[in-house]
Amino acid sequence: MRPTFRLVAASAATLLLAGGLTGCSMLGSDESGSGSSSGSGSAAEGGSNVSLGRAGFDNAAKPVVKGTFASPAGKDATIDIAVMGLRAKGRLATLSVQLTPHIPAPTTDRINAYALNGEHGLGTSLIDPVNLKRYVVVKDSGGKELETDDIFTKMTNHQATPFFFTFAAPPENVQAIDVQIGTWPTFRNIPVGR
Repeated sequence: MRPTFRLVAASAATLLLAGGLTGCSMLGSDESGSGSSSGSGSAAEGGSNVSLGRAGFDNAAKPVVKGTFASPAGKDATIDIAVMGLRAKGRLATLSVQLTPHIPAPTTDRINAYALNGEHGLGTSLIDPVNLKRYVVVKDSGGKELETDDIFTKMTNHQATPFFFTFAAPPENVQAIDVQIGTWPTFRNIPVGR
């Protein structure tokens, strides 16, 4: 096999693997509901305007849970966080979320998740209440975290931007998990799709 062909084949395999790790489709029903953070514990703690919904991984337009929170990015700035789902496949699990910034003052500065989180990395993690473990984003063989970049991913004011995070999959006995994104309240009881 010629070296150029090997490089092209290796590149194609890498892209397919990356696409498989970040691609997400959820299993479940098309039903949706609403609730509040004081409901069954399936919402973010302490957030304002938190609503719950049961959504299927096949219908990414409906979040499992969403909330609106204050952001230090500017005066009266807020961020909508919608957890679209968590899907385990093999030994990995992919969390899919949408972040929507709302910054009242017009700005020419670039909007990104890093700034929305007070100039801190998102540090997204899963908290396993069954086995008392915290799962952090996994890294590839080059040491790069398998997640959407929180600095270089450009966001548009008032428009949702998808973010993906890949973790080691929780054990089969874990059917729901808590999700921590940035400095915002923890989302509780997010179902683990398998």
